Amino acid sequence: MPRKARIDATGAFHHIIVRGIEGRKIFRDEPDRDNFLDRLSDLIVSSQTRCFAWALLPNHAHMLLQTGLIPIAGLMRRLLTGYAVSFNLKYHRHGHLFQNRYKSILCQEDTYLKELIRYIHLNPLRAALVPDLPSLDRYPWCGHSAIMGNVKREWQSSEYVLKVFGKTKARARRSYTAFVEQGVAQGNRPELVGGGLIRSMGGWDKVVEMRRDNTFMKSDERILGDGDFVQRVLKEAEERLNRRYLARARGFDFEKTVRRVAEAMHMEASEVLSSTKAPRSVKARSLLCYWLNSDSGMNKADIARKLGICQSAAARGVVRGEKIALENKYL
Repeated sequence: MPRKARIDATGAFHHIIVRGIEGRKIFRDEPDRDNFLDRLSDLIVSSQTRCFAWALLPNHAHMLLQTGLIPIAGLMRRLLTGYAVSFNLKYHRHGHLFQNRYKSILCQEDTYLKELIRYIHLNPLRAALVPDLPSLDRYPWCGHSAIMGNVKREWQSSEYVLKVFGKTKARARRSYTAFVEQGVAQGNRPELVGGGLIRSMGGWDKVVEMRRDNTFMKSDERILGDGDFVQRVLKEAEERLNRRYLARARGFDFEKTVRRVAEAMHMEASEVLSSTKAPRSVKARSLLCYWLNSDSGMNKADIARKLGICQSAAARGVVRGEKIALENKYL
């Protein structure tokens, strides 16, 4: 059976799980962990991705990320490829380091954010890498210590997490600590490491109960959330796919998309492609970035090369262009 495509969207939350091939170690010492975190932090800062939770274990890693300027798939490809190459060079090994492709579950924020932060940060305790919660408070290879203020991680969105738990840092940390303590006795939470109806509902008993009440919910193993959330995500993904097929069927390549932008904004195609900072031209190039990415299916790296700009500028253009298209009802 073919693998289902990744689902992503600007601002989406993803629980990422990376495992070593055949259960082997992907981190053998502290320099390995530092290497991985250095790469992760650089990518998070440059792409304006947000990281709310993470934990590094000897043979796998967990991360809770929110999509920024580039898709999570692009960030993970750079992170894992770069790390695997350096790991293989260091240990004079060949072949794959990671098990298949990493697992990525798109999550509903209001329902699962706090639960996932707690679950991910308790991984070192469940794996007996630390003996107790006070030790976890200072454990450097997990995002919990940064939220507790004991390890400095500028790239981690600790402030956002604390605001979820309280209005002041002191009150938020007390509330967060109590919440984490309550999770220790829960042990493994299989419903938090995959999507699908059974896991989204918290177990088969809940699903049976819903069926007795003639309640049916949309589900997908790539998504962790209630039926309405799953349906909305799938609908948005389908709409994006349909737009791309329609654009390709109509021959909307780079040149034709440039002409369409010029037509929509009542200007010459040469003005759309000019490097001037005039507001009208900047607006046109942003719309061009958005349509090339969303409708023509061109990735941000290719857009950047075509326009002679950096990839982060192309990503910002896509975000601005979407707003311009929506506000002006450009099709």
